[in-house]
Amino acid sequence: MRVDGSLAAGVGSGRGGNGDDGRETAGAEIAGAWQRVKRRLRAELGEDVFASWFARLELQDVSGGVARLTVPTRFLKSWIESHYLDRVLATFRSEADGIESLEVGVRGAMAPARAGAPAVAKPAASPRPAASPGPAVEVSEPERAARGQAPEGDLGGAPLDARLTFESFVVGRSNALAHAAAERVARHDGGPALYNPLYFHAGVGLGKTHLLHGIGHSVKNAGRRVIYLTADRFMYGFVNALKTQSALAFKEKLRAIDVLILDDVQFIQGRSIQAEFGHTLNALIDAGRQVVVAADRPPTELEALDERVRSRLAGGLVVEIGTLDEALRASILQSRLEAVRATHPAFEVGPTVAEYVAKAITANGRDLEGAVNRLLAHATLTGAPVTLDTAETAIRDLVKNREPKRVKIEDIQKLVASRYNVSRSDILSERRTAAVVKPRQIAMYLSKVLTLRSLPEIGRRFGGRDHTTVLHAVRKIEKAIGEDTALCDEVELLKRMLQD
Repeated sequence: MRVDGSLAAGVGSGRGGNGDDGRETAGAEIAGAWQRVKRRLRAELGEDVFASWFARLELQDVSGGVARLTVPTRFLKSWIESHYLDRVLATFRSEADGIESLEVGVRGAMAPARAGAPAVAKPAASPRPAASPGPAVEVSEPERAARGQAPEGDLGGAPLDARLTFESFVVGRSNALAHAAAERVARHDGGPALYNPLYFHAGVGLGKTHLLHGIGHSVKNAGRRVIYLTADRFMYGFVNALKTQSALAFKEKLRAIDVLILDDVQFIQGRSIQAEFGHTLNALIDAGRQVVVAADRPPTELEALDERVRSRLAGGLVVEIGTLDEALRASILQSRLEAVRATHPAFEVGPTVAEYVAKAITANGRDLEGAVNRLLAHATLTGAPVTLDTAETAIRDLVKNREPKRVKIEDIQKLVASRYNVSRSDILSERRTAAVVKPRQIAMYLSKVLTLRSLPEIGRRFGGRDHTTVLHAVRKIEKAIGEDTALCDEVELLKRMLQD
């Protein structure tokens, strides 16, 4: 945390002396005050609300009476500004002297000239006007079309990538069912929607988004109304509609389309947003409109989503896209190489190099594309042919990180038991002494973080416990880690020991 010199004079003056000692004392006081603010917000708003909106809110610095807070996404910034900024300010002012206003920014974001100033909370008699997402810019219809934006009056979604079509999708054993279902849905025009909703789930880089864009292109070319949204875009659009008092128009436009495509649904959060998503889902499906959804796990494992929404998502066709086998990786690699040769005719990769790359990179298609880019960079920058030695050097980082160690729940239980001087049978037992409960909860937390097991499955591996017990343990450890530096270091050490 950075605390400017003005903080020593403006906050906690008289309590920390002068010079460097005063600034250090004032900084420590503000840091402590901020932790008290977060604890009060957690107690006053409840664990669910705090975890959704405030767990990742951090204090960057305080200067001239202005406390600058940061969040990781623009959506969180918008939501906090709309709903909680005044409350956070009032709580902060009660905990620290000299805090006059708050600013919220996005961590790691640049400050472009068109972005508009961050919202500032200041104590004032008049109500704070709704924040604008940025300055209004006149955009002509041709410019809007060129940018992939919807015309005025239409509901704007995320633009479709022209490269991601059914023609460029490489089909193999692990994705054949998903591809067939996607094509059937995209080309269906008449009668009730098929497989509604159609739900894809898979890990990163296995083709979910490619299929969603392929459906979008096919539907759009057929003249039907389609919108492709990421979860973040859906949430931001709904929040912005609430702020501008256009929620009814937002809902009506969303329900008037033929096909809704939603990507990364696991990131949808917030009770009111989940409720609106559920209402939209029900309205479209009941009207016979097609809904296509993708996530990184099955609907039943989306613990953050409302149970009714999960049930509705699970009521259609749920298709898992599996990992890429070597034959499919080779086909994908060949497809990428051919696409690059269309613009770089002199770029050549021999069969021996291609075979090595397809065998060495096993994680996902994006890593294969990254490998092609590295090989192309070597060929164009050095002018030398691509050999097996240069390929090994170029993709070394992709090969090294391609397959993280698979952590087993049993290994977690054994390591945690040994670390806390209890037995594994103690962790699996019904004992509720403090000496056993803490390591048990830590082991459950690590099982959730380091494995792909669902909460019910983790509960079964811990003596047949209910998934709500596991969820309680995970949340409790998450909270404790945020408040206890020693525990945070201990848990990070356990993670490293399990992953090394």
